[in-house]
Amino acid sequence: MGLLSQGSPLNWVETKKYADHVRKHGILQFLNIYNKVKDRQKDVLKWGDEVEYMLVELDEKNEKARLILNGHKVLETLQEQGENIDPNHPTLWRPEYGSYMIEGTPGQPYGGTMSEFNTVEDNMVKRRREASSVLHEHETLCTITAFPRLGCPGFTKPEFRPTPVEKGVSKSLFFPDEAINRHPRFSTLTRNIRHRRGEKVVINVPIFKDKNTASPFLETFPEDDGEAARAVIPDHIYMDAMGFGTGNCCLQVTFQACSINEARYLYDQLATFCPIVMALSAASPFYRGFVSDIDCRWGVISASVDDRTREEHGLEPLKNNKFRIHKSRYDSIDSYLCFCGEKYNDIELTKDEEIYKQLQDAGIDKLLAQHIAHLFIRDPLSLFEEKINLDDENESDHFENLQSTNWQTMRFKPPPPNSDIGWRVEFRPMEVQLTDFENSAYVVFIVLLTRVILSYKLDFLIPLSKVDENMKVAQKRNAVQEGLFYFRKDIYKGCNLLIDSASTAVQNGVESEGVHEEYTLMSIDTIINGKEGVFQGLIPILNCYLENMEVDVDTRCTILNYLKLIKKRASGELMTMARWMREFVTKHPQYKKDSVISDRINYDLICQCDRIARGQEHCPELIGDLINRGL
Repeated sequence: MGLLSQGSPLNWVETKKYADHVRKHGILQFLNIYNKVKDRQKDVLKWGDEVEYMLVELDEKNEKARLILNGHKVLETLQEQGENIDPNHPTLWRPEYGSYMIEGTPGQPYGGTMSEFNTVEDNMVKRRREASSVLHEHETLCTITAFPRLGCPGFTKPEFRPTPVEKGVSKSLFFPDEAINRHPRFSTLTRNIRHRRGEKVVINVPIFKDKNTASPFLETFPEDDGEAARAVIPDHIYMDAMGFGTGNCCLQVTFQACSINEARYLYDQLATFCPIVMALSAASPFYRGFVSDIDCRWGVISASVDDRTREEHGLEPLKNNKFRIHKSRYDSIDSYLCFCGEKYNDIELTKDEEIYKQLQDAGIDKLLAQHIAHLFIRDPLSLFEEKINLDDENESDHFENLQSTNWQTMRFKPPPPNSDIGWRVEFRPMEVQLTDFENSAYVVFIVLLTRVILSYKLDFLIPLSKVDENMKVAQKRNAVQEGLFYFRKDIYKGCNLLIDSASTAVQNGVESEGVHEEYTLMSIDTIINGKEGVFQGLIPILNCYLENMEVDVDTRCTILNYLKLIKKRASGELMTMARWMREFVTKHPQYKKDSVISDRINYDLICQCDRIARGQEHCPELIGDLINRGL
């Protein structure tokens, strides 16, 4: 969701004037926070999840599923009935990018006891029931990552035509501005990304070549002013708006660590799991009414918010910009934060040298300093007139402005000023699942993983270049079964949480001697379930941890059911949602093997998704014989 400031938004030309001001004061705000809480210890282990939902109308008469553009009304009603009258209400609701989206979280963070794992699904069920209760007849709440016909004619209710004109927000040929949340942050981000970049965003997703798919597959667009024709690639699905990425849904988990060092340790260790869990949770094979050849949204959302100019892309010499930037604002992390990970920082890190020096002069160690200096090579994208001059001692909006628009696989989060919140990390790569049972399973799996990492002082670090390669593999069709991922062989040697100034560093991106022998290519089945002589497997490690913990019978049963789902997804015994959706479409009687998802196919698919999510229909291919409590 990001920083939701209120006020009068500035356009890109006005925002650009204040870019250095925001960076300057953002760094001062970070230093003020850091100096106040750097030595803070023994914060309680807390965590919470975020689930994003789509509001969908199922029009039985016309056999159409459409996205309902009334998220703001639903949100207001939920807040009025919940947190506005009861600060301890068990659910919280927040806006998201699409005007057809809402985000739900537990009302209070979960704690460190094992019994908390038995309440996650109940809370998710409560959220779904609560939000569904304020919808009208034939409307439903869906946890699907990417709406298959997003951007197709008539995909919204009420229906709006796109406005591909310069004065529009996105200038999209497909995505109407009315589908963007009316909070000014979202339209401002959309317009300013386009204006900073100097053209519309370009998203090209490879199409799945079926028996009757046009070859080459190449579309033309009557309302195109030339931008699409220059951007489109043969055999790819072309999209041109931020909404095609940020208008998708995801599942995220945030952890509060006991200290800054523990937060840095978790940040690094979990970063290596991002590609693995993304492939395990793959749920988005369809884009703009076509069957694609990818299973995950990550590359789509990365391109949808890519504000880099041609100079920053390296396509033209640097003249008006300061840096050559190698990734979108939405991508995998670029540096580890613990010194035991320094030798694995083998990718080129662009950073603002002045800010880097300022941070080091202020006593920030080099790894944290370069992390912040790297985030601050970006410009602010959304600035409000009322938020230009702030109290740097007691506010952090300028820091958060840049922090919250660097959308990486992991986010390292300092405490807000003057709060009792500790140092946190956010795990961001997961695709949202169809049922509350599945979403709970993935959340509990990741939280358990953090407990095991901390308890056993495990070390999963590999060179970041290999994590980047894993990210590319993870998005491919059926990567969970067919992909091979770099993974560490010996995870028990331990990683020093404390800063060690004598640690070995990687110089100029060259691996330290012997590093390449520490990891090898593994299947997800091997990583999750283990393979004799290769790797012991995460599930066996988690089971060993559980055996040594005091866990009541009901909670243990719940956890084992969740781990069984992960285990069977990894082995292929159960399908990912992406594979299940593909099979549903290919077996549909109206599918013509041409990679096209018609309104009728989409309607039947979403209806089936809705029945499964509500517990009205069993889906053994997806969930097996595991328990799904439903509505």
